[in-house]
Order: sequence, then C-alpha cells, then structure tokens
Amino acid sequence: MDILAKEVTYDRAILKQRYQELQGRNPKLYARDAAQQLGVSECELLVCEVGDGVTRLLDDAQTILNQLLLLGEVLALTRNDECVHERKGIYNNPSFFNQGQMEMGLFVNSDIDLRLFMGHWKYCFACVEPISKGLRKSIQFFDKSGMAVHKVFLTKNSNEFAYDLLVKKFQHADQQEDIHFVEYAAKNVERADTSIDWPGFREAWKGLQDSHDFLPLLHKFQVGREQSFRNIGSDFALRVDNTATARVLEMVCERHCEIMIFVGNRGCIQIHTGPVESCGQSAGWFNVNDPLFNLHLNTETIASSWITRKPISEGIVTALELFNREGDAIATLFGKRKPGEQELPLWREILAEVANRSAPYAA
Repeated sequence: MDILAKEVTYDRAILKQRYQELQGRNPKLYARDAAQQLGVSECELLVCEVGDGVTRLLDDAQTILNQLLLLGEVLALTRNDECVHERKGIYNNPSFFNQGQMEMGLFVNSDIDLRLFMGHWKYCFACVEPISKGLRKSIQFFDKSGMAVHKVFLTKNSNEFAYDLLVKKFQHADQQEDIHFVEYAAKNVERADTSIDWPGFREAWKGLQDSHDFLPLLHKFQVGREQSFRNIGSDFALRVDNTATARVLEMVCERHCEIMIFVGNRGCIQIHTGPVESCGQSAGWFNVNDPLFNLHLNTETIASSWITRKPISEGIVTALELFNREGDAIATLFGKRKPGEQELPLWREILAEVANRSAPYAA
C-alpha cells in the first residue's frame, strides 16, 4: 500500500488568481489539466473557489455515496491520466465492508458498476459551474493528495431538488478551513527478475480457478503485474502493438460483441458492461460516444499492450491490458461474462485475430 509522505501547503488567494488568469487565456481548459499546469492538485483548485460555485462537504464519502440513489440518473466519471470512463445510470445496491486491512465499497449494477478502495477517499465537494447550456452540478471526491478519485454529474434526468438537499445536509461547517494535503510516496521498485521463482509462479498461474485470485498471486510471489506478463510466456501473456486497442474496439463495434471495460485509479475502478456502438480516433484520442457510455483513451500514452489468458474454473478468461510508461494500468478489456459462465467465443476470436495481425514485438 502507498505510504504517505510530506505535507503539501499552498496560498489560497494566490492560487485562485493564477487559476483565473489561466482560465482567461484558455476558458476550455479542464480542471485536471489546469492543475497540472499550475503544479497543484485538482482539489486545491476547488478549495480556492469555495464560496464561488464550490461547497465543501463533510469528509464522509461513504455516507454521501449511500445517498446518491436519491439523485436518480446521473453520470459517473472515473479517470486516470490516460483514460476517462463515463457511464450514466443510478447508484443502486451499495455495500461497504472490510477485506483484510482494506476498506472496500461496491456498486454492482448493470449501469453504475464500481469497485471502491475507501482508504483513499478523503475530501468531498459539490460544484456548480457555468457551461454553454446553463449550469453543471456535480459531487466530486478526492484522495488525501487532492487527486480526483470519482465524480458524479447531474444529467437532464436527475433530481436537482434531491441534489440541493444533499448539499445542504452534508455541507461542511467551516467552508474556509484549510486543507492539508499529503503526497503519496513513490511506488516500490520491482524486484529483479532474477530473484523471482518463475517456475513456481507459472505453476500457480496455471492453477488459477478464479480471476480474482490473480492479484493475491502477484502479492504472494512479490511480482509486478506487467513484470509477470514479461516473464510468464506468450501462451499466457502476449505483447502486441499499441494500436491493438483501437482495432479491438472497432471490431467489437462492427461485430456487436458485448464487452467489459475497466478503468481506474488508486481509489476507484469503474466498469462498463455491454456493447460499444459508436467509436473512432481523433487527434491522438480513441473515443466511444454512446448514449449511456463514453470512453476517451489517449492512445499516445499507451506504453505497452498485452493479450493475457488466465485459467478459471469455467475455462480461460482472455483480456487486453494496457499500461503507461510507469507500468501503471490504464484500462483492461474483457468479453462480457457473469460469474459461472464461460467467455464469449466472439470476444476470444477478436483477440485472436488481433494477435495474429500484430507484428511480433521486439523488446
């Protein structure tokens, strides 16, 4: 688990002035990009706008998440630096529990499907911002460093009255209280390949019965995810060129293959399950623009792409897994499958075609 390091401080008034100047030069700049340009976190930008369309809420993400059902249909957004995942739906069926030392949360539905790592959720805000069509209202959640872990935007079908009541109910008593952010320490360096029991790891991989057992397997052998792919053998993990994702999504669209797309960060993984109907490349981004689901993937930041095969009790689960230059997961794609079911043959055929067409990767 990440270890928290030094405290981050800032001057609210100076930052607000700098942010306003930057917005004046580029009014369409996203807050996340503005924060990067200013060298601060996205949450710090919100703090400097408290009272000007931004309301700080209580630091009680779990209770607020449990209230989101009252808003009706909303748009859920989870992203990392390389990929944005947006899904419309209703926040139904929440559950929260401890798994070992981790505080976990789940929303398991056909539309809003989330895996939450609550130990990272810290600050909550309500935002009302002007856009071309009026006002856009949202609830936004941030981790201890000020990074956005999840956002919830109202749609034309949302219950705005319930939103206003929620904001009033959970408004923080001290809107001007200073927030002291902390940086996460750099992740641990991978163990050297030569120090790992690869024959034992391969036997354990071959013996998998459930895809959820893969992460514990990595922990047991103290292996990085991408590191395991580099060393397991091409029968279980095949590196393909980084155009594979665009080709896979185009084929999924053309052949009406239902899939699952996982995108996440340290605090949240968001999942889309279903078809992909409208997609295409534009200026370095591959986009899905469907009525209920949107995906925006910066294809220029994909450093490696792998087709992986993991045994389960029902056979094999095949995935396309994407990583950035730091070896962090960007997105993972599966064929649509429920527990206890076999993988869709059409999905497996699509990945097999992509693997066969992909030029052999030279490390």
